[in-house]
Amino acid sequence: MKYVNTHEAKTQLSKLIARVRAGEKVAICQAGKPVALLTPYEAPRRKPRLGMWEGKVELRPGWDSPETDAEIEAMFDVLKERD
Repeated sequence: MKYVNTHEAKTQLSKLIARVRAGEKVAICQAGKPVALLTPYEAPRRKPRLGMWEGKVELRPGWDSPETDAEIEAMFDVLKERD
């Protein structure tokens, strides 16, 4: 992590941004103490909303049949045996 004072941050902002884009973090200090952290921007994750798959997923007849349940159970039994 690179530490810079506020004057250097103001005069070298473009270079500091280039360092951040390369993966480095930059702490901006006042009187020798960090007061801000310059890090890459991360876009907020979209929260799933209720009903967002409506009309996009089709549950066919028999999707919850005993045969399907047995197949799923067998898959997990195999996974349990591996552990």
